[in-house]
Amino acid sequence: MTDVFRTITVPVTGEFKDRGSKFLAFAYPVTTEEAALAYLEQLRKTHFKANHHCFAWRLGPDGSRFRANDDGEPSGTAGRPILNQIDALQLTDVAVVVVRYFGGTLLGASGLIQAYRESTAEALRQATIVEKIVSDQFQVDFDYSLMPDIMNALKKLHLEIIREEYLDAGRIIFGIRQSEVTASLLQMKANIWKVSTEEAAGIEWPGGMKVTPL
Repeated sequence: MTDVFRTITVPVTGEFKDRGSKFLAFAYPVTTEEAALAYLEQLRKTHFKANHHCFAWRLGPDGSRFRANDDGEPSGTAGRPILNQIDALQLTDVAVVVVRYFGGTLLGASGLIQAYRESTAEALRQATIVEKIVSDQFQVDFDYSLMPDIMNALKKLHLEIIREEYLDAGRIIFGIRQSEVTASLLQMKANIWKVSTEEAAGIEWPGGMKVTPL
């Protein structure tokens, strides 16, 4: 299992023309199927005169959720070539919609595959691709007497503080890179107790604080 994945930062577009047909590709960073469908519906309204609105997406840090749709084009000539271009760049959390305006000449299966592939590739060539780290979130509830030690431990480990709440007791939501969870929690405990990690492995968290995975 990897805790790093590749995605794009902002929406980008590309275009491909062949024998009068025009293929407009729109690539979006998305994290849910609902967001991908919203972009698809938006394009259907904007390009309501287009003949086809074909699409594909791959979602999730592990890329396990995907979909490809030919929207009336011959089976396998649109959605799958779009998805193949997403996969060629090892991207996830990406949706691509290719809008086709028919030019009057049939392109054949190979022509369609090339058109949907090249329009998608052109859009993705415009994209800024970034690597994102998969983090697990934890919640620490604590008495205020422990706050200096907890804040110092989080700071030393460069852990991401996502949210802080201060009422009758303190609460901090923080993130740890997935591959570093066990080691980071152990080091955090050692820092708070001011002992070695070997010693920390055999003791519980200090009284007055509780660490819970979310």
